[in-house]
Amino acid sequence: MHDPYHAFLPYPPAPVAHAADGPLSGLTLAVKDIYHVAGYRTGAGCPTWLAESPVHEMTAPCVQALLDAGARFVGKVHTDELAWSMYGMNAHFGTPVNPAAPDRIPGGSSSGSAVAVAGGLADIAIGSDTGGSVRAPASFCGTWGWRPTHGLIPMEGAMALAPSFDACGVFARDGAVLARAAAVLVADSAPLTAPDLMVPTDMLALLGRDARAVWQAGFGHLSARPVSVYPDGVEAAYATFLTAVMADAKETILPFIRRSRMPLVRGIDARADAAEALTPDQITAGRAAREGFARHMDALLGANGVLLAPVVHDAPFRLDAPVAVFDSFRHDAQRLLCVAGMARLPQVVFPAGTVDGAPFGLSLIGPRGSDLSLIALACQLARQPQEAA
Repeated sequence: MHDPYHAFLPYPPAPVAHAADGPLSGLTLAVKDIYHVAGYRTGAGCPTWLAESPVHEMTAPCVQALLDAGARFVGKVHTDELAWSMYGMNAHFGTPVNPAAPDRIPGGSSSGSAVAVAGGLADIAIGSDTGGSVRAPASFCGTWGWRPTHGLIPMEGAMALAPSFDACGVFARDGAVLARAAAVLVADSAPLTAPDLMVPTDMLALLGRDARAVWQAGFGHLSARPVSVYPDGVEAAYATFLTAVMADAKETILPFIRRSRMPLVRGIDARADAAEALTPDQITAGRAAREGFARHMDALLGANGVLLAPVVHDAPFRLDAPVAVFDSFRHDAQRLLCVAGMARLPQVVFPAGTVDGAPFGLSLIGPRGSDLSLIALACQLARQPQEAA
């Protein structure tokens, strides 16, 4: 395959069957390299994980569902190491090129998935989202992206990072194709019937002037009521997120890291140490606080509430940005991204504009089980500013 953006991994090609007809017939599919595909190893962006991986005989159920619906597999794509970063920069296998902004990060950890779709190398791509790994790269690369209601799509046959946060997500270049793929994977258990649009004022307060202008252009014409998302403030919510996700990682991925004695790149080393340092009391308190936040969001949204939400705080930063940007950007982004993840809510991202010459997306966050109707609403709202122009 011609791969000018370095999205795909150079695995020896193996035949992957797909249905001749179906709702996704004619669409090509790229798969993040944390999911098993029969005939392929699973590397998870980690040389040590790859070295221990067999050639798998079974395909992950979420991938198989898309194949059975007619999508044609075109390859496995890059991920940040162990899916534990959000920049898309892999020290071992390289950084995919952001087709929309080649001098910027593509975002991760589902970097190859976003790049393959943005670059026209695949029509749809499977990614995963723990702390923003579908939503951030969708915003950064100017694609559509969907983090589903947590637990709605099975994660069997995939590398686990933080199971109570991990979700199988999908990228597409337009909302109609995303809706087709989503309809294969899920059904709405609680569809929106009369959407109650909400302006999350405390989330918007985290945006700079240019990012706020994109939000205003995309959503400012809508009739929506102001709400507060962070009941105890953004810093309390973010601290809860960090503790809860690190607690999962301590139980799930840290044993592999320590057993294998894999070399740790900058960033993962600190996250592994932080996870390991958590005490049982801290874990219990963090998980309890997370459940309290989820109950707050359930009460806020009710059956029809929809947040008109920013995805992240800014456009993707430049590849040659100073170290201080590398160290701070993910924290600033995850103060926004943590909302849907902690509350297990679906979030749909769509292209909305540019900030400093690079893509900047907007999103809708809705109640659990409203995924398909939330995507349909996003398609409707994303068209309105274009039609007005």
